[in-house]
Amino acid sequence: MKNFLIKFFASGFGLGYAPVFPGTAGSLPGVLLFYLFRNEPRLYLAALAVLFTGVGIVVSTEAEKIFGKKDAPTIAIDEVAGQLITYLFVPYSLIHLIAGFVLFRLFDILKIFPARWAQDNLPRGWGVVGDDVVAGVQAGVLLYLLSHFYT
Repeated sequence: MKNFLIKFFASGFGLGYAPVFPGTAGSLPGVLLFYLFRNEPRLYLAALAVLFTGVGIVVSTEAEKIFGKKDAPTIAIDEVAGQLITYLFVPYSLIHLIAGFVLFRLFDILKIFPARWAQDNLPRGWGVVGDDVVAGVQAGVLLYLLSHFYT
């Protein structure tokens, strides 16, 4: 049962098992949570980002042991954390929802410094989640800056 729960949470509630683009699928819970918490104080979204980051580090460490691979593509809880971090910089709007999703995926794929460094040099779950935290901050800052041009 323990391994099932680790796989379930590590895979972003099973979305990391998507046959194509598991990282993109794994980002969707973060998008959904931004939508669901759109009318709540920003502190709630920040708390979720911290929760998913912390749980992601622990669960990813265990998932790597189960999957026998560093940062296995099936691990997607890190995408949820990074996606939530992206949205911390802006208020809810449909444009922010879509643009934040696209920007996070772009930064997560490109792994611009220091994201690649975090993935390659931080141990276990720290490396798995670290690059997504960095990508979330990078995407969030750009989303914030861009929002001043279109709002």
